[in-house]
Amino acid sequence: MSSSGPSANRVLHVPYTGGEKESLHTSLDLHRDAVLWKLAGLDDEQVRRPMTPTGTNLLGLVKHLAAVEYGWFCSTFGRETEPFWFDPATEDMAAGPDETTADILAFYARARAAADAAIRETDLETTGTAWDGRVVSMRWVLIHMLEDTVRHAGHMDIVRELIDGAVGRYSGTE
Repeated sequence: MSSSGPSANRVLHVPYTGGEKESLHTSLDLHRDAVLWKLAGLDDEQVRRPMTPTGTNLLGLVKHLAAVEYGWFCSTFGRETEPFWFDPATEDMAAGPDETTADILAFYARARAAADAAIRETDLETTGTAWDGRVVSMRWVLIHMLEDTVRHAGHMDIVRELIDGAVGRYSGTE
């Protein structure tokens, strides 16, 4: 896999005295990196291996997180998003046979970059319209995406441990 956790220059914790937006964004980014580490060192079969009766697998969770980053940060605030080649309502939790690991990781990287631009350029109080018609603020979206990413990173913790016993937020941690 292309990422094995944060680089040597990367912030490893939320700023202890940072502002609200910086703290929320940094926390989200740290958990995004943990999501990527959960795939590091695994082969294609392992990242696709269904580990629950519902078929949960690591690569499907990354695809889902990419789709919802585009949806919440971009679509909600009227920002550009790339067209999906799948139906996000029914196919975002599974990697199709024609979707490569590299393709889904690149999709997640593009979604993160688009979301990061939206976060940087949008005030916390700015509102947008969600997919279901609710009016939400950037603050709410940041909190919601932090919750969703942390929740799925927790799923990935368990799936990764079941695959090869690896545990922790990043390689070498517990």
